[in-house]
Amino acid sequence: MAKRERVMRMSVEQPLWRALSAYRVLTMLYAVGLFATAFGEFTRPWIAVAYFAVLCGWTLATLPRVANAARCTRRFLAADLTVALTGILLTPVADAHERVQSGGPTLPSIWTAGAVLAFAIKGGWRWAALASGLVAVANLVERGSPARDTVHNVILVCIASVAIGYVVEVARASERTLARALEIEAATRERERLARDIHDSVLQVLAMVQRRGAVIGGEAAELGRMAGEQEIALRTLVSGGLVPVSRVSEDAADGAVVRAVDEEEPEPDGPVDLRALLAPYAGSLVSLAEPGAPVTLPPLAGREVAAAVGAALDNVRRHAGQDARAWILVEDEPDEVIVTVRDDGPGIPEGRLDQAEGEGRLGVALSIRGRLRDLGGSAELISVPGQGTEVELKVPKDVTSTRGKAEQR
Repeated sequence: MAKRERVMRMSVEQPLWRALSAYRVLTMLYAVGLFATAFGEFTRPWIAVAYFAVLCGWTLATLPRVANAARCTRRFLAADLTVALTGILLTPVADAHERVQSGGPTLPSIWTAGAVLAFAIKGGWRWAALASGLVAVANLVERGSPARDTVHNVILVCIASVAIGYVVEVARASERTLARALEIEAATRERERLARDIHDSVLQVLAMVQRRGAVIGGEAAELGRMAGEQEIALRTLVSGGLVPVSRVSEDAADGAVVRAVDEEEPEPDGPVDLRALLAPYAGSLVSLAEPGAPVTLPPLAGREVAAAVGAALDNVRRHAGQDARAWILVEDEPDEVIVTVRDDGPGIPEGRLDQAEGEGRLGVALSIRGRLRDLGGSAELISVPGQGTEVELKVPKDVTSTRGKAEQR
């Protein structure tokens, strides 16, 4: 049994959440240590003790909340920031006035930055700017005036959190792009697997039905003809593959939004393979013989030759009947490409083409010969009554230089 492709999503934010969890625990211990070393200087140490009891319990109890973005909800972020702001505003109540004015640390100290960083990782730089702004206001209220060290610390926290928030947004966009690329790659591999299965089973069955129907005859022959047409169409689809739709990835708050958009097919920059342009003409009544290697031509020359072949096949259906068979032969010579279209129709009576051109019907003159003449090539039509018609198209590979020589003349 063939293995199914799976897309594994890897979160680039996960290391940031783990680092934030460790930061909150370490800064909690640091804040408690600062308080312990200056315990005698507090005017109301029991307020600080009560606050640190809440802070330690909150930090340890909420460690699972900062494990990933899904658990870190907006309600938790608001409560976490409230704990930090409350500690800042309680500092002048619990600590000595001289220590506060001299720039002493607040009760939560640098633990406050962890609450702001949680906003940054969860919501990006805009959320970080909002949280750091509230912390700045609380610090100014705690000091009573904008002292230099307070402004310095506030600006530092603001810049750091906004920068981290911006990096997180970029990382999220990159993660969504990578995930989408992995999904497309998995879908492409699955399509290739299905194409192999189709090639190994369905196409062989259709080919067998076509051969057996031709041998049995009658209604079975018609069934075989239809099976042959489906075989050609399916083979062309399998060999050509699916055309991917263009997609635009938008950065939305609730995840990536991918929508299909219509775009004009870009003009190919390099040479085109004439075989690919002629493949759609192949069918149950039209056989295509081509070299195994690519037959390259400039884009304009390739399209014009394919259009001339299409015009020749239209003439076959119009004049030889819907049941007439046709053969396309592609020859890749060193200096030119030769495409021959032959049918098994009744042929063209002598002088009929000149008569049609004189009557103003210029299908062969313009659609076939005119196209090749503009490319510096030639179109030769050979027809024998009762033996079908053969159209030989020749186009030089160096179309540009050929056109230049024609213009110089």
